[in-house]
Amino acid sequence: MALVGGGSAQSSTPSFPNSPDPALPIQAAPLPDGSTEDDVSAPILLPSSSQITPSQGTTLFPPLTPPVAAPFIGPVLPPLTPPAATPPLIGPPLPPVTLPVTPPALPIPVPDPAQAELGAVRGLWVDAFGPGLKTPAQVAQMVKDARALGVNTLFVQTIRRADCLCSRSSVPRASDRDLTPSFDPLAEVLRLAHAQGIRVFAWVSVTGAGNAAAPNTSPQHILKAHGPAAGLQSWVNRRPDGSYLEGSDIWLDAGIPQAADFMIQSILSIVKNYDVDGIQLDRIRYPDGGAWGYSPQALARYRAETGSKGTPIPSDPTWTNWKREQITALVRRVVLETRRLKPQVWTSAATITYGAPPTDLSGFQKSRTYSDVLQNWPAWTEEGLIDLNVLMNYKQDLVPNHIAWFDDWNKFALSVRGKAEVAAGTALYLNSPDISRRQMQRALSAGLGWVGYAYRTPGVDVYKNGQSQPQGFAVLRKTLTERGGPLTSTLWDIAPPTRYALLGRITGSAQPGGRPVEARSSNGTLLARTVTDGSGYYGFTDLPLGTLEVRVAGQRWQAQLTRPGVLRSPDLLVRDAQIIPALK
Repeated sequence: MALVGGGSAQSSTPSFPNSPDPALPIQAAPLPDGSTEDDVSAPILLPSSSQITPSQGTTLFPPLTPPVAAPFIGPVLPPLTPPAATPPLIGPPLPPVTLPVTPPALPIPVPDPAQAELGAVRGLWVDAFGPGLKTPAQVAQMVKDARALGVNTLFVQTIRRADCLCSRSSVPRASDRDLTPSFDPLAEVLRLAHAQGIRVFAWVSVTGAGNAAAPNTSPQHILKAHGPAAGLQSWVNRRPDGSYLEGSDIWLDAGIPQAADFMIQSILSIVKNYDVDGIQLDRIRYPDGGAWGYSPQALARYRAETGSKGTPIPSDPTWTNWKREQITALVRRVVLETRRLKPQVWTSAATITYGAPPTDLSGFQKSRTYSDVLQNWPAWTEEGLIDLNVLMNYKQDLVPNHIAWFDDWNKFALSVRGKAEVAAGTALYLNSPDISRRQMQRALSAGLGWVGYAYRTPGVDVYKNGQSQPQGFAVLRKTLTERGGPLTSTLWDIAPPTRYALLGRITGSAQPGGRPVEARSSNGTLLARTVTDGSGYYGFTDLPLGTLEVRVAGQRWQAQLTRPGVLRSPDLLVRDAQIIPALK
């Protein structure tokens, strides 16, 4: 990258690497997003600042003073070292749910093969809260069942709560007494599934940090050094009163740069060390309720970058827009770093579909997905950040409005797909196999792929009525594959879209985050805009080949995009202007 305007580059040679350098019950079943079915359509009322009171047992932090702008080179976080295996704990059981048992007499649509081919993924989520991944025998049976069902992709829970069902990552192993010591579930799934021609996505809970009812016991777990009691070293997401539990769960705050970097490095350690076909970003959002993001560090950043004073109320639009951008920036960095390491790896997200579906982007911006949990997934597909959008479209056909909601969320997702593949994720555990069949047929007829949640609970009778998992899975397989069922052994062998992209970083500023960055062509035509994240990183996707000019902080640099992939530009030194005091 050549320096065009003022400023300096700290390196001169860009690179294009192509290869890696005791259990307590919970209130509802965990979904791939880590949320619960109780979250699917219930309205959320945002409290005003006058309604916010401290919760018992929590610490109320005073607001931090925004840092004074002064040029310095910020610290670089060291690489994380994979810790040793730790003693296990078991995950929470599933509670009962009440549903009607007689499905409505609805016509069964016939899939249009030409449309169905547009979304060829046929997937199954395999979660880590029950049998399926804990022992070699369970993994062998799970892969055998997946093959018999005819799916071509497994979404395997890998990073759960800042810990891993694997042995070669930057986070400690999951604490689960049912997990065979020294056994690497991800490695074994990859070995067996690839032998059967089945793709494997590492499903990662990005912002998940822990569970108070079943904590990870490793001394290396992130909550030991940066947990709720760590004061200003805490990376935990908080409400305005300092409370931090959502149910029993603890979340990391994407607005804290060090926490964001930790999340990114944990995912990249999986990409580097395992031959995964894709990653799926889960819990890539804020917790439900809107009133989150109030960690002292995030508030200090927000004030410094926006000039705002005091503590914003949850509904403050500048505050919510700033937090929403933290999530998008986290996605951008993960995706570009992943593509830089292994361009052939798919990038996917499990996305929220709360409430009634929108008909356009304006309607989406009024949805809970956008305004409550601050997940702007249409922007991710438009920008080219994710290759596969898997909607968590957990609707129940026996609930009023849910049939239309399911179909119309699918329709909306296709309308904003960009270059991304789109799949409907359905709640097997909340529906009978017959209803799951109907939902799958409607999704395929509309041109989407399909992913079912979950292997452990393949039907409502397994979840609610005590049917065994093997019995339930056998019924599901028969229902989806026999008598003209929609699930056939569809091959999904396409590659992710080819991208020409740039990843860069600014350093030397006391406020590296929130800086507007432009990418322009050699003749000055604007190609894209973005902002830097809290660590100064920025990135662009789907750029044209040739000379590219980057403009930030009143300075310009040039780069050459010469081949597909992600160009990592040199770190760019940005000096904040010095204010010289007047002479007396």
